[in-house]
Amino acid sequence: KPASHDTGPVDAASNRKPFRKLSVLMPVFNERWTLPEIVDRVLNSPIDLDIELLIVDDASTDGSFDVAREMAEGDPRIRVIRHEQNRGKGAAIRTAIDHMTGDIAIVQDADLEYDPADFPKLLAPILDGRADAVFGSRFVGHPRRVLFFWHALVNRFLTLVSNMLNDLNLTDMETCYKAVRADVLKSLRLQSNTFTFEPELTCRLAQFGARIYEVPVSYAGRTYQEGKKIKAIDGLKALWAMFYYRFVDTRFTHHTGFRILRSVAKAGGYNRWILSQVQEYLGDRLLEAGSGIGNLSTAFLNKSRVVLADYEPMYVEFLKRRFGRRRNVRVDRVDLTNPHDFERWSREQLDTVFCSNVLEHLEPDVDVLRSFHQTLVDGGHCVIVVPAGKKLFTVLDRALGHHRRYTEAELRRKMEAAGFDVVFARRFNKLGAIAWAVSGHLLRRDQLSPRQMIWFDRLLPIVKLLDRILPVPGMSLIMVGRKRKAAAVRKAA
Repeated sequence: KPASHDTGPVDAASNRKPFRKLSVLMPVFNERWTLPEIVDRVLNSPIDLDIELLIVDDASTDGSFDVAREMAEGDPRIRVIRHEQNRGKGAAIRTAIDHMTGDIAIVQDADLEYDPADFPKLLAPILDGRADAVFGSRFVGHPRRVLFFWHALVNRFLTLVSNMLNDLNLTDMETCYKAVRADVLKSLRLQSNTFTFEPELTCRLAQFGARIYEVPVSYAGRTYQEGKKIKAIDGLKALWAMFYYRFVDTRFTHHTGFRILRSVAKAGGYNRWILSQVQEYLGDRLLEAGSGIGNLSTAFLNKSRVVLADYEPMYVEFLKRRFGRRRNVRVDRVDLTNPHDFERWSREQLDTVFCSNVLEHLEPDVDVLRSFHQTLVDGGHCVIVVPAGKKLFTVLDRALGHHRRYTEAELRRKMEAAGFDVVFARRFNKLGAIAWAVSGHLLRRDQLSPRQMIWFDRLLPIVKLLDRILPVPGMSLIMVGRKRKAAAVRKAA
């Protein structure tokens, strides 16, 4: 079943990424007697992908490292890494992530509790494009060994808390069996060294916006006499980790731009406010130039043709996963500064170009506007949203990669130089201008957080009211240019 962060499937024919290799991440601590058996099961699991098994020995004292190294000498699919000091399960998994080369990763304990025969079920939702991550649930729809009531109760309680904090509907958050696309997994900022890795990974996947699925898996749990290592204190640590990563350390990814876009996604009301001001200029065949991860794209999905374009491969892949199955949507990776990249749309008959908070990132902005002009049909509109006010340029602008903030006169001049007749211009968000100046100039902050965007969105009615009252210019500028019809151009000439 899909968890609640399902943002849409990928078209199996055109948007599915080819997956060739599975990386199995195996943390090991004193498992020499079960290690040969679990390695054999992994390498003989019934899947069609190549297998890479990364065994990370976390300073075992029972000879596990020697056993693993001996097996690796006889099979090139096995790679063994050793921690000189015991650092914990989470640290071992993070080491394996750093060394993996596969397209999908699965965490596999070495204690025989989880059966690699379940790999096909775990991989299926990722392979067919429905999921970014798949959790193997021990508590639904599959035979399992009956063990400890209190242990199971604590597991369900931790899952409940995790679901509440992350807005998911998982049945087994603490499961070892988590399969994750490698590109997603490597982009996550993971810090846990111990058993808190499970709640941290779940939280980070939710913050990332990953499409999470669950499938039933078999489970042959061990008793403590048989070597089970997790203790009651680990449950308390897991609770703390959930709250810490949800509310304190919210930087879930190494990709700064993606984190900012996920933060902006929290401001749905603000995005609708932008669109409401230019609704009359939005036609039925629209190019969104610089779509990011689709924060505004959802508002265009009912149009007869929507072209979503971005240069960042991570965003393009995200857009394809999210919207790629819609027949009226096309997703392209383009360089907006390269005029030749626009030639692919010559037959699209586009009547609108919408470009929000992108132009300030591009050095040759007039050339980009000219390309927009060439792409439009006669009478079409180019809607531009940019940061305004040169005095508002702060450390946050630099962190965001802005080359400039615009004045209305500057943008008007550049739009006209590109061939447009400017038919609408408006500065807006005056309260935002004050907050931006304080945050950037006084507090020297260089990040946007989801909490900031959520609170801003909640205050939107006040923001709109103050736009009519405050005697200061707004922090953003909307401008609409119209491409003259051919007859009008000839008459003007």
